Amino acid sequence: MSQNKQNVSSTTTGGSKKSFFQENEKSIIFIVAGIIVLILLYIGYQKLYLAPRAEKAAAEMYQAEQYATIDSLQKKAIEGDGSFAGFKEIADEYSNTKSANIANAYLGGLYLRQKNFKEAIKYLEQYSETGSAILDPLVIGLLGDAYSEEKIYDKAANFYKKAAEKSSNTFTTPVFLKKLGLVYEELQDYKNAEATYEKIRNDFPESAEATTIDSFIARVQAKQ
Repeated sequence: MSQNKQNVSSTTTGGSKKSFFQENEKSIIFIVAGIIVLILLYIGYQKLYLAPRAEKAAAEMYQAEQYATIDSLQKKAIEGDGSFAGFKEIADEYSNTKSANIANAYLGGLYLRQKNFKEAIKYLEQYSETGSAILDPLVIGLLGDAYSEEKIYDKAANFYKKAAEKSSNTFTTPVFLKKLGLVYEELQDYKNAEATYEKIRNDFPESAEATTIDSFIARVQAKQ
């Protein structure tokens, strides 16, 4: 009798020593296999789908960019010419590519020039930042321009401020600081307008904007 108990005890003890993997071997193998399949699908998606799309989009972009440089052909830059896609089709049909992202920036700028501010806002807001010290603040600043033209001055101020702070340089920063100051004036926020203009005078004295900034500072000081 005691021998039987000993056998049962040893069997139970042996069973409890099974590893987690042994207990869940089938489910773990299934999960691992699933992960491998997902990885292979992702690699295939990148190489077989995205890469060819990106190459084709880049080829279409070249012609659209040529049209964009000529005022009379800017409609073709947006809509295409029947043989080549325009920026609009590139942005819509080749999403998830760098070309589509840049096409959004082009569309925003072109619609802004056409005074179609709602369409400009639509495409500029679809642009994803690339890390470019020039392009990123320019696109953000264009959003400020579009909202300013729509007289939505609080949003315009936010975008101009963000554009000015995005990348401090003598090319874009004083431009957007001046626009920010003008929007503050529209909002009758003369104190912030003065501080913004003074930043141009103090931090960017060699910029074109600094040459006339004293008159702007005097104007907002008189309104306070």
